[in-house]
Amino acid sequence: MTETQNKPGATLDIAAIHDLSDRAGSQIATLSLSTAIPGVPSTIPVFVDRKSGAVSSVADLFERYREHPRRKSGTAKVATLESLISLIDRHKTEHSAIFAETNWEKPSITAVFDYHEAKNGGLADNGKHRAHYEFPLSEEWKAWVKINGKPLEQVEFAEFIEDHIAELSAPDSFEAEDFRGKFGFKVAYPNELVALSRGLQVHAETRVKNNVVLQSGEGEITWDEEHRDAQGNKLTVPGMFILSIAPFFMGDPTRIPVRLRYRVSGGKVLWICQLYRPDVHITQQVMRDLERVAQETELPHFQGTPEMPSA
Repeated sequence: MTETQNKPGATLDIAAIHDLSDRAGSQIATLSLSTAIPGVPSTIPVFVDRKSGAVSSVADLFERYREHPRRKSGTAKVATLESLISLIDRHKTEHSAIFAETNWEKPSITAVFDYHEAKNGGLADNGKHRAHYEFPLSEEWKAWVKINGKPLEQVEFAEFIEDHIAELSAPDSFEAEDFRGKFGFKVAYPNELVALSRGLQVHAETRVKNNVVLQSGEGEITWDEEHRDAQGNKLTVPGMFILSIAPFFMGDPTRIPVRLRYRVSGGKVLWICQLYRPDVHITQQVMRDLERVAQETELPHFQGTPEMPSA
């Protein structure tokens, strides 16, 4: 036995030193909740400084070694409706939901995989994991939207009609009667519109002499020319024509009426094409596609946007 051990109070001194060393050290402890809080784990690891009594998180230490994200997040942008359906089937849960933005100028469908629980009083989720499909507008549709309501000079309008002859369609019997009843004028056949455009090109450099509205509701324009041919120089202007066009790339064609108006100013004519209620036709197509996605994925669907922002 050493001299130190034989001295009185040696055992007490060793215990005191051990106690001091414990208090000067630190440890990782587990902090528990006495009452559960929704969305918060019941226990978490913390770092305890025994000397100061301070408690701090050790999450950052563990995060350095993370091999996988804590949760799925981000928005996948798909190019086709079929890809959207496939991606939804890959990631959907029992609480996933689908939203459709029916704005005719920029329609889209968004799937939120981590949406809030469906049951009343269910837990809220993050809503950060999504798939987004923006309906790709066809080049033909974008061309008509570009001139929608825009005054065009005579040659410009004539050339546009010539370039888009393939998109013109003859009115069916129902359309012809329906629009005649609503607007009081005849709906043009494609050949009549083509004849109009070619006649406009003939009179490109002449001035308007007279402009009248016929009983049919159509307009009749007379040009003042020094040299007239045997057929004269009058052109009948229809009040409406029909497009058969696919608004979306590789999509199904739909029939869209177009109002045709013109203004005479200073001997010149300005032409205006006005798509008739394009929002209705586009919205109907978006709703059909939304129903298809919802049916094939078996998920609830809504018109609008999610309440939480995307990632």
